[in-house]
Amino acid sequence: MKAFVLLLLGIFALQATAADSKRPNILFIYADDQSTKTVGCYPGSWPWVKTPNIDSLAKNGVRFHAAYLGSWCMPSRATLLTGRQPHGIESMSMEGKYPGSTYDPKKCPFIPAQMRQQGYHTAQIGKWHTGIDSGWGRDWDHQIVWNRPLHPENAGAYYEKQILSIDGQEQTVDGYPADNYTQWSLDYIRGKKRDTSKPWYLWLCYGSVHGPSKPAKRHLGSYKDAKVPVPAEIFPPREGKPDYLNKMQAWAKGQDGHPIAKKGGEAFGETKKAKRFDDWVRQVNECVPAIDEGVGQLIAALKETGQYDNTLIIYTADQGFSMGEHGFRTKLAPYDANYRSPLIVSMPSRFPTGKVCEASVNATDLSATFLAMTGVKVPWPVHGRDLTPLLEKPDTVWPHSCYYEHMGNEYGAKVSQTILTQGKQDNFQGVPLYSALVQDHFKLVHYLDGHSGEELYDLTNDPEELKNLIAEPTHAGRITKLREAMKAELERTEAGFAKAVK
Repeated sequence: MKAFVLLLLGIFALQATAADSKRPNILFIYADDQSTKTVGCYPGSWPWVKTPNIDSLAKNGVRFHAAYLGSWCMPSRATLLTGRQPHGIESMSMEGKYPGSTYDPKKCPFIPAQMRQQGYHTAQIGKWHTGIDSGWGRDWDHQIVWNRPLHPENAGAYYEKQILSIDGQEQTVDGYPADNYTQWSLDYIRGKKRDTSKPWYLWLCYGSVHGPSKPAKRHLGSYKDAKVPVPAEIFPPREGKPDYLNKMQAWAKGQDGHPIAKKGGEAFGETKKAKRFDDWVRQVNECVPAIDEGVGQLIAALKETGQYDNTLIIYTADQGFSMGEHGFRTKLAPYDANYRSPLIVSMPSRFPTGKVCEASVNATDLSATFLAMTGVKVPWPVHGRDLTPLLEKPDTVWPHSCYYEHMGNEYGAKVSQTILTQGKQDNFQGVPLYSALVQDHFKLVHYLDGHSGEELYDLTNDPEELKNLIAEPTHAGRITKLREAMKAELERTEAGFAKAVK
């Protein structure tokens, strides 16, 4: 009898091992403030942009046309970690010297902790911007983290010596951070610092191309002769647009008429002499090759170690970044130039290759997809939808609208309190709070400050979002349907301020 029991236990162990071997690894590559114009495989990118490894990833996967992951660093990351929209994330807040922030892990549990408890080995390498508690030992088995909220004095060190915590041990590390992150990720893929018997999840958070956008020395001047066209709406007037755009105007006309950066600080890579628009665009783009080289090395390591076929690879960024469009030099605003991220998903052993998906998706959808593919269950409602049907058949008619938002530095119940009481904070860094929805290639933006109104854009015929159609009678029926869809999404995702959207 004892021998029989041992035999059964052995069979169960083998079955469990076999099941684990089928659970995919996840390599989640996350850039920072990256416009789709800086990625060669995206339509609208400058013709001189060279990103061969990211482009190759798209050739071996599915490139999403539109991903709306967050309006700035912290909410984008918080959403991906929880699977919930910012208005549904409780206990999180900004505290102390920027970017100081905090959350209660009991009230705000993260998905990686559940993955860890359910058989995955979890790791995070690179930038952290979600509370001083980065979760090592709770959410992450292995972590090499540049914790900006914990060290405000080092929070601007995107391209220089960084204060890091390596599995709970703090040290200062020199070198070009993007290259460091890549090397540490390669070590992890090759089996260092992980239990090789388990499937793994690695969130690689590059700090590039965030300002001050300092390229690696080997890439300086790569695009010095590149021609940079000036966006159509870099200067006013902007008919039909909210007044805050003019207040946020980031560019002035130089003596030769070419745009030059208005005062914006070193975060934009500026010197005492105002930077020309074309020079700034070239500088930002020269930060991308370090990431692109990293992508190539990571894919090569997966193939060398025999893990490529069983690894889901995702390339994206926390949000976009306006490269002069609408007069901006920032993220935050609801326009595609500011908000929309590149998103490429690749696993050739399971999903088709060289495809483009026109559906618009958000950060909660990515979280839901990770859970679906790994079989991990979480004990709270996730707001996203599993994207596996789109990955399997990218031209699938997607019946769901895509909701995204800008709630500034507020989360959870605080969001509703701010909006419903018309509190003092009706904008964040100059951009009013808003809800936005994309459906059938039209975008509706509803500002929540009580005076900036609404915007409607036809993303098919006006991808640059130059003409606001909200006042045109021919679109009245569509506007009504979009408002109804937005309200439905707010109610579905438990937004306490749903009644404020009429």
